[in-house]
Amino acid sequence: MSEFHLERFPNGLRLLTIEMPHLHSAEMLCYVGVGSRYEAAAEGGISHFLEHMLFRGTEDYPKSFCLEAAFESIGGAVNASTDAEATCYHTRFHPDRLDLCAQLFASLLRRPLLHGIEVERRIIMEEALEDYNEQGVEINPDNLTSRLLWPGHPLSQPTIGTRASLAALDVAALQRHHQTFYTPHNTVLAIAGAIEHTTAQRAVAAAFADWAGKPAPLPLTWQEPKEEKDGPESVWVHDSDSQVGVQLAFRLPGRNDPRQMDLRVLRRLLTGGGTSRLLLRLREELGLTYSVDAALSLFAESGCLSIDLAVAPENLLAATREVLNVLAEIRSIAISAEELERLKVAYLYDLDFSRDHTDEMATRFGWGELCGMRRTTEDDRQAVIAITAASLQRTAQELLSPQRLKLAVVGPFLRRDQKEIVTLLKDFGTITGNMATTKMF
Repeated sequence: MSEFHLERFPNGLRLLTIEMPHLHSAEMLCYVGVGSRYEAAAEGGISHFLEHMLFRGTEDYPKSFCLEAAFESIGGAVNASTDAEATCYHTRFHPDRLDLCAQLFASLLRRPLLHGIEVERRIIMEEALEDYNEQGVEINPDNLTSRLLWPGHPLSQPTIGTRASLAALDVAALQRHHQTFYTPHNTVLAIAGAIEHTTAQRAVAAAFADWAGKPAPLPLTWQEPKEEKDGPESVWVHDSDSQVGVQLAFRLPGRNDPRQMDLRVLRRLLTGGGTSRLLLRLREELGLTYSVDAALSLFAESGCLSIDLAVAPENLLAATREVLNVLAEIRSIAISAEELERLKVAYLYDLDFSRDHTDEMATRFGWGELCGMRRTTEDDRQAVIAITAASLQRTAQELLSPQRLKLAVVGPFLRRDQKEIVTLLKDFGTITGNMATTKMF
């Protein structure tokens, strides 16, 4: 039995349904292929701004309250998110209200009024302030490392935009952006839950079949540098706080690279649970941090693996040293058969668990269809089973390399620690890994 059904409508709209008849709820996700990497610097943040504006009212529901109340009437709580490559609108709904859910999303996506821009601008400006300190200095590590990872490219731009670009956006710009990117060719609907494909097909056709528009333009492609810099790069920002925020990020190939499943398992090896390498070393053994997290972001032709933690200023040097030691161990010492089996079993169980969640299944197939990376849970299952200790080590050696490493440090760090950490970064490629704990300073 297929995990999903795919329908391509004549106008270019795509619908994926994931039938989960044992449930009593359903989830609808609407993906639009636009995000910050489609934006010129002067209009930075326009995709996120437009996402906000759609909730301020439509031709059918002129006030935001009316729109929200309509979604609540079907058992939903509509929300949205914008990233570099996609904008996603989503809600849970009762399966009996499928027709109305499709109509509500059609109204939201197709017929926004774009009223109340100044109120929404103030809201987004407040949101943007989270990236700056009281002196107006940028302190968001994601933004700081992005400029090192993809210099001069839209991938380096913050999704929310800058204060200057947000202040310059007007209704005409939002209308152009909407007309250009909110088209059926550029939209994927995914519905998971207690629904049947034929029923969903009729509901979506009734709400979207007369939608017309041209294919959206492609974003600027990232080109890997012909020659990498000699070693890691870092950016340091002083800020008054009780802790220092640290992010290490490695630039990676895109999501179609054959090593992507190795990278997903490596992320779990680093911070996938209480027995993961970084949590064991930094928290359980040394007490250097409360939490450490690794995240994997894969775009069409690039991506990054980032490691984030926050530490007391006096622990910054020791914590950074230990992160680099753990990474060096993974590069130089093959993972044991026991640890690899534990990682695989946990991953396979999570794949099974995901089939109980409408949002995870709709995301898997909706986002996958939009990005040209549609994979079933069985596809991922076979890829996980095929991973070996040798393939993990080889991927770590190739992709978690000094030339790809970027570091951002934000907080009340000491200058002497900065100098020592810069030296540690330069020496990272020569570290062979040390299973013994490093002396704390």
